[in-house]
This record gives sequence, C-alpha cells and structure tokens, in this order.
Amino acid sequence: MPNILIIDDETSIRVTLCEFLKQEGYEVITAENVQTAMQRLKEYDIDVVLSDIIMPQDSGISLLKHVHEVSPDIRVIMMTGEPTVDTAVEAIRLGAHDYLAKPVYRSALIKAVGHAVRYKQLIDEKRILEQQNQAQRENLERLVEERTDKLRQAMLNTAYATAAMLDLRDPYTAGHQRRVGSLARAIGKELALPEDTVEGLHIAGCIHDIGKITVPFEILTKPVQLSPNEYAIIKEHPRKGYEVLKSYEMPWPIAEIVYHHHERLDGSGYPQGLSADQIGLETRIISVSDVVEAMSSHRPYRPSLGLKSALNEISTNKHKLYDPAVVDACLTLFREKGFCFEE
Repeated sequence: MPNILIIDDETSIRVTLCEFLKQEGYEVITAENVQTAMQRLKEYDIDVVLSDIIMPQDSGISLLKHVHEVSPDIRVIMMTGEPTVDTAVEAIRLGAHDYLAKPVYRSALIKAVGHAVRYKQLIDEKRILEQQNQAQRENLERLVEERTDKLRQAMLNTAYATAAMLDLRDPYTAGHQRRVGSLARAIGKELALPEDTVEGLHIAGCIHDIGKITVPFEILTKPVQLSPNEYAIIKEHPRKGYEVLKSYEMPWPIAEIVYHHHERLDGSGYPQGLSADQIGLETRIISVSDVVEAMSSHRPYRPSLGLKSALNEISTNKHKLYDPAVVDACLTLFREKGFCFEE
C-alpha cells in the first residue's frame, strides 16, 4: 500500500488524519515537525506528504521546497488553518500537488490523497516503462549493431576475396592494394582523422583497383607500353570498380573513393575529370598513396622508379595534382617517422 507521511504540530490532528487514512488501507507515518519529517523521508519510501504550513521552528513551505529538491516525484498536499489566496498560490507555485483548508474533512482528505496517490503511481509506472523501453532500445541497438557488423564483414570479405583474385591475375602488382591501404591508413592517422574514417581509408585502399578484375590478363601483364585502345580499357577500371561496389551498404563512401582515385585537383585525371572540391578528402588520400606505391614498385612495362622519385612527384605537384595537406602528411611519414611499405 502507498505510504503517507503526515506532518502537523498538533497531536490531535495527526491522530485524526492518521485514523481516516488507515481506514482507507494506507500505511501512515507521522511527524510533529519539519526536522522529524525530513528524517522520516530518509527512513521510508514515501508516496504522499500531507503537511501543515504553519508550524513552530520551521514551515511546511520549507519542507515542500526540500521534498521538491530531493524527491520531486513525491506528491505534497499542504494544509493550513489560515487559508489565503496568496498562500495557496505560493504552495502550488513551489510544487504542491494540492491544498486543503483546516479543518480538514474526511471526504476532502480521502479525495485529495487518493488523487495524489494515483498521480504518484502514474509517475512510477511511467518511469518503469521508460526504463524498460530504454533497456529494449539498447538491446535492439546492440542487436542491430552486431548484425550490421556481421553484414559489413561479410561484404568486406567478398570485396577482399575479389581483390585477392586480382592479385592472382596480376602478379606484377600483387600486394599493391594492401600497401596502398596501409599508407592511406597511416596518412589518415597523421592527419588526426577520426578512427572510423581511418578504418574506411584502409579498406578503400585495399580494394581501390578492384575494377581491374574486368581488364584482360594480357593487358594487365603486357611488358611494353600500352596502345591507346589498351590504355582506354585500363582507364575504365575506376568505373568498373564503382559498379562492383555501389550496391554494398557500408558506412564509408568506398564506391565513390574507388571511382575517383585517379582524379586530380586540376581536373586532368579520369574518368570524370573532377577537380578541387569535387574530390573528397578520403579520395585525395588514396590518390597520393596509390601514386607513391605504384612509382616505388616494379611494373610489367618498367622497373621501380624508387621511393625518392615517388616522393619528389607528389612534392613537386602538390597544389596542382595532389592535396597539399595529404602530401605533407605523406612526406612526414617517410622522411621523419620511418614509414616503409611491408613486403
């Protein structure tokens, strides 16, 4: 049953009100002053407070303020033998649930307390429902996150497997994508990008040439300079990669990065001839990583040009072809922080 706390300095009033409420089945606790009432509030789980306003030493208004501060869900009904409009307004303003004038008649008391108890029960039920809803929401979010992670990993595994097939088809560039992913991740960290963005950069780097899976083997491995028609086929690989990846729902713009990784700031790149702000930061990072790794590695049609030449290329053409902040981060990694490609 609900617990009712009665505070009044007159013993006869406390006894009478206590009897009325016990007859209705309520548990009743009493206090003769505000100090004792505050102690009772610590000892019992009170639902409704019924307090006189005018008492020796301290007033019911101060008790009302205290209750409102420490446990605002408790309903407080104020009583007074000197009722005035101003007193009633002040009590309600401070958070009183109701206001009774003395002498307090049994019918008015039962009605006021019953209403306060029902209101308190609704508050408690609302809190329980909110807690249950929060728990269910957190559980649902956890399940969604787990399933999303599994789906994401399954999609990535498919993409990685396709990239591995490309390595098998093109032994001259085997490991190129993995090394680009490693450098892109390091550049992202050097630029202090969010961890999630850095993860996306690594993934994009590891599959950025996935479109080459559609390029004929004899073109990929041709040991001499490509013809214009063959080069045109090669230049389609970003678009083909985009077609492969665009249906994958991932939290990073992987398909767009793959599509644009051969674009350049001055618009001289391919396949769309994008320039400047049309090229996203992640794409700019993959572009620089791709150029540095490609120039540093052997190709069917030429030997490695060396890391020094690769770094000179991006340094000379920063602002024109490559993002200057990305270039500076890349140079810092190699020249100052000892970054090197893994074999």
